Amino acid sequence: MKAFVKDIASLCLYLAIILVCTYVVVHYILQRTQVDGSSMQPTLYDGDQLIVDKLSYRTGEPQRFDVVVFPYRYERDTYYVKRVIGLPGEKVRIDAHGTIFINDEALEESYGNEAISQPGDAFTPRVLGGDEYFVLGDNRNDSIDSRNSSVGLVRRSEILGKAYLRIYPFSSIGKVE
Repeated sequence: MKAFVKDIASLCLYLAIILVCTYVVVHYILQRTQVDGSSMQPTLYDGDQLIVDKLSYRTGEPQRFDVVVFPYRYERDTYYVKRVIGLPGEKVRIDAHGTIFINDEALEESYGNEAISQPGDAFTPRVLGGDEYFVLGDNRNDSIDSRNSSVGLVRRSEILGKAYLRIYPFSSIGKVE
């Protein structure tokens, strides 16, 4: 009987350790999220399953062109996946031709799916605060992003992490660039 109780106690301890480790990983290190919509095409597609690295931004800051995940302010359990374009302290503007300017210099990048037809709130220069980021979807004309007041500038504290790995569909498994 003693051996049976010892085995049960050992099993319970083992399960408790697994639960604690799972909790730590899910809440502090990695998170799975799903892309919903076409705003990040051609980089990410509707239905793609991603692993979000929550740890890298605990030790560093988001960089230009990182693909980040943050919660939508007006809907619980809804997360946006966008690309960082403007960094804290920079001035961001998009002209009528769809050219993105950072501190009055045209940004050279090739992530946008097409030229921006609607600069939205970014037609007027936006100076980012010390903890604010300007984000855009790669499918620039089918994305609700920092050009829209419902998203606006994203505070550093709102960024959950960096989209790190696509795990589904299996034919597209790999690092998110």
